[in-house]
Amino acid sequence: MKSETRLTLLELNGLVRELIEMEMPNEYWVEAELSECRESRGHCYMELIERDDRSATPVARASAKCWASKWALIRPYFERTTGQQLRAGMKVLLQVNAQFHEAYGFSWIVTDIDPTYTLGDQARHRQEIIRQLKEEGVFDLQRELQLPLFCLNIAVISSQTAAGYGDFAAQLADSPFDFHTHLFPATMQGEGVEQSIIAALNRIYSYKESEPLCEFDCVVIIRGGGATSDMSGFDTLALAENVANFPIPIITGIGHDRDECILDMVSYKRVKTPTAAAAFLIDHVKTVYDTLDDAQNRIAHYAQQKFSTLNAQLLTVSAAIPRLFSVVKTRQEARLTQLFSRLLTQVQQKVMGSKGRIEVFEQRIPMIVERKLTSERHQLELVEERLKVLDPKLLLRRGYSITLKDGYALRDPQKLQKGDVIKTIMEKGSIISEVK
Repeated sequence: MKSETRLTLLELNGLVRELIEMEMPNEYWVEAELSECRESRGHCYMELIERDDRSATPVARASAKCWASKWALIRPYFERTTGQQLRAGMKVLLQVNAQFHEAYGFSWIVTDIDPTYTLGDQARHRQEIIRQLKEEGVFDLQRELQLPLFCLNIAVISSQTAAGYGDFAAQLADSPFDFHTHLFPATMQGEGVEQSIIAALNRIYSYKESEPLCEFDCVVIIRGGGATSDMSGFDTLALAENVANFPIPIITGIGHDRDECILDMVSYKRVKTPTAAAAFLIDHVKTVYDTLDDAQNRIAHYAQQKFSTLNAQLLTVSAAIPRLFSVVKTRQEARLTQLFSRLLTQVQQKVMGSKGRIEVFEQRIPMIVERKLTSERHQLELVEERLKVLDPKLLLRRGYSITLKDGYALRDPQKLQKGDVIKTIMEKGSIISEVK
């Protein structure tokens, strides 16, 4: 190799720089996705990527830089317009020019960022999430729930040190109602918003297992201030699905009046700020209290009216009682007289009938008694004849005798023992014997 063809690396890179400056002197608008975005010493360093539409495989990569002098102007305008910070995963439209540095190599230098492109992409992304939620049938689930009449036990998802949480708790404490709040701390800005809030919802759902007496009436998700650019964490599908499927009403107070994130859309109720959430809960309980108070007054008024009506009716009836009593008394006396007359007639008829039967019985009794006496005499004579036949004296007269042992007739001599004394009765006397 000839020595005159040799170049140092610095010389070669210088040629590349001159070539790029000559061939690519213009600025270009390029669409890309941010795979990395970080700040250092006021500069912004980006890694750009393009993916295949079908496989999502990266097909191109490049590095880009935005120097501090430009970044100080681009960043506030972008965040103010889009409501978000530049972050990984965001699609952007960048104005760039090519730059090659002998020491640092090639890089695209960012001179402008079109926020309307990102807004359009964000809008498409949000619409895609909304479409998917509606296809799943969960977009309106929260609004089908009913906020309990006495909504006093509140689970709060917020940053523990946020001023908004303090204002929320203080406003509830100053109300005339006995609210109880329990804080479930979560990250409310930055990259960890989605997973932190989902974890807090899971803790609330399982909280009743460790505290069986605690039943939350609703969940309040509030953000104590913060930049509009931090709202992107509330526009995710996973967080929206968790909130939409949660079994108790969720109230959100995380944004400003002009900002509505997907989390607001799927929640039971969206309010502007933490203090607005407290005011909503106080107004809800006050409405219930006023309704009950009005019902109590109406019931008391109705009872008073009913009492007055019944009292008037009672006075009317009391005044009519003497007259009605006189009429009833006269009617009852006449009825009693009539009944007495009928009873007297029936008694007399009964007595006359009974008297006739008694006279008949008086005539028949002597004849019946005589017949009965005759019959009994005949029966007595028959008994006497039988007794005569059975009289032991007749047997003794015929030569029979009766042997007694201990006063009882002896029928079986085998029952006698030596020394027993027996008595033999005959017609003309008796004999005492001893068994030998």
